[in-house]
Amino acid sequence: MNRRHFIRGVASSLALPVLPSLAQAEERRRVTRLGFVYIPNGVNVNEWYRAEGLAPSLAPLAGMMEHCSVIRNLESAKAYANGDGGGDHARANASFLTGAQAKKTAGADISVGASIDQVAARAIGYQTRLPSLELSTAEPRRSGRCDSGYSCAYQYNLSWINATTPAPAENDPRVVFEKLYGSGNRLQDQKRRAQKRSVLDFVKQEAHLLNRRLGREDQEKLDEYLTAIRGVEKGIERAESYPIPEPQQAAPEGIPESYREHIRLQFQMMKLAWQTDSTRVTTFMLASEGSGRTFPEISVYGKHHELSHHRGSESSLAALAEIDRFYAAEFARFLQQLADTPDGEGESLLDNSAIIYGGGIQDGNLHNHTDLPIILAGHAGGLISHNGQHWAKERTPVTNLYLSLLSHMGVELPRFGDSTGKLKV
Repeated sequence: MNRRHFIRGVASSLALPVLPSLAQAEERRRVTRLGFVYIPNGVNVNEWYRAEGLAPSLAPLAGMMEHCSVIRNLESAKAYANGDGGGDHARANASFLTGAQAKKTAGADISVGASIDQVAARAIGYQTRLPSLELSTAEPRRSGRCDSGYSCAYQYNLSWINATTPAPAENDPRVVFEKLYGSGNRLQDQKRRAQKRSVLDFVKQEAHLLNRRLGREDQEKLDEYLTAIRGVEKGIERAESYPIPEPQQAAPEGIPESYREHIRLQFQMMKLAWQTDSTRVTTFMLASEGSGRTFPEISVYGKHHELSHHRGSESSLAALAEIDRFYAAEFARFLQQLADTPDGEGESLLDNSAIIYGGGIQDGNLHNHTDLPIILAGHAGGLISHNGQHWAKERTPVTNLYLSLLSHMGVELPRFGDSTGKLKV
């Protein structure tokens, strides 16, 4: 019995991960997941970098280094001022996945560029129920004035659908769970899908009458608007045509008080999304740039952003190193979960994924964006091997790495953002 026939015979609401016992050799096809995990405010460079061997801040990753490489000399040049003055935190976040310069504005006229995850989602997202999944531990913001005259949209959104439209991340694990597994009311979900009626069906006559009263330019605008609505509906219909996976665990109760637990729940949602093949493209912003979060779990009570402006203070640098290790430990835990999750015969989710872990600032005290703290994890279905550290040429655009990862996903682009070519990894 093969997997395709098995799924046909099971209730349509049940989605399965790849099961080796049900997969015939001719049907087996390797699927690669793409993930981005963002760390804010830079790092303690003295503890994060080493010319050889594993740096102290990355010690929690020691058991996973056969699956990881520290990538050196990558730069986010568009995070520098380039004539726009202050605002490095906003620019660091906005340019990290876009490779574009954010327009300095606190108004509604925001502009930066589509992010690499959304480029991937447009190329391969049709293959899954959700084209992409955006996660965070911070509440999303799309307006307001934040860093040095930049809109808060830049600082609180890592993923961008296009130059002017962020893809807000979800910070509530329960909402993410419901996005993966439905509303929890199976009958209601089935009735909604069974109707398959367009909202435009209810306004078709009125739209026709209105169209006769409009000038040519307004007719074109109305047509574009109605076409856009139908496009959204088709996207929803396409997403709902995929089977909704059956939850194997209880839904989270919401946002936990513990920051560590919050991170772990979001990583769990990321793993479940990949395991059920609900999506293959995910971003997770551990905290927004400029975050003033404290870390009572590791007895660090100073605010992260203030500590990052350490001015050489030994106590601040020591606290930063603890924060760096805290984040590295949670990432290592996530990688271990991927390694422990089967994904085909003799393979794991970690084997069939490519994950970037890092941030858009190197040293928060200097606000520099060269030699970024970047780790590449996973093997992209056997296309990536690791040897602990990979040295790129000085000031290589981080977007060069993204082009390579897209290529590993089967998506070829001549360039992206400020890229100058592919980085061989």
